[in-house]
Amino acid sequence: MNTEKLKEYIALFGGLLGAVLLFLQTLGFEFAWFTDKSIEAFTNALLAAVPFILIVYGVWKNTYVVTKKAKEHKQVIDEHEKKKEEA
Repeated sequence: MNTEKLKEYIALFGGLLGAVLLFLQTLGFEFAWFTDKSIEAFTNALLAAVPFILIVYGVWKNTYVVTKKAKEHKQVIDEHEKKKEEA
């Protein structure tokens, strides 16, 4: 799943929240915290948070210093590169 697809899902979610807001207002329910501005702010927060989370995950997965398994994997890669250089 790419970033554009995530943005589409977030926009869809924001649209659904807007539809729920209009439905509730039609029935006479009003919440001080559930407004067009709060939906827009929530959507913007998701649009900022999702790429941040994806980047942090990518850095985490491509760093070989965190877990024991990752350190062992890095050691295997280093040994393979040494053999490659010697050949």
